[in-house]
Amino acid sequence: MMAMVDLASREATNQRHAPVCLAEIAGRQQLSLSYLEQLFSKLRRAGLVSSARGPGGGYKLARPAEAIAIADVVVAVDEPIKATRCEAGTGGCMAAPGTDLGGMQCQTHDLWSELSRQVALFLNGVTLADVVSGDVAGRAVPMPTRAVPRDAAE
Repeated sequence: MMAMVDLASREATNQRHAPVCLAEIAGRQQLSLSYLEQLFSKLRRAGLVSSARGPGGGYKLARPAEAIAIADVVVAVDEPIKATRCEAGTGGCMAAPGTDLGGMQCQTHDLWSELSRQVALFLNGVTLADVVSGDVAGRAVPMPTRAVPRDAAE
């Protein structure tokens, strides 16, 4: 994410939108160049960045930063947007039949599923441009407060 925000920041300040070398991003963000090369290959296949070879080559955003949701980047690099491993075959609560849970949901399943859903909704509502402009703080949706039962307060 840091590399994509770096790229979006460079494009926001560079009217020509010249491609940016991954080595430059790696240096500025203190990231491994080989790791960035792997990630940007995935980002290119997902249509989020484009590349130019040769002298003066590098990467640039394939779409405006306003049109790239943070969730798009996360999904492109194969990072799941979920806080649970509750699905068949993962060893989570939906483990294969024959285990102790026998494919049944655990008691915390809905808790983690809803958290995953909230994270996905949030990341879909924030773009690279929002991060570059510092327009992220305060975006979380406040949840309604719950009244404390009368007998619990006594």
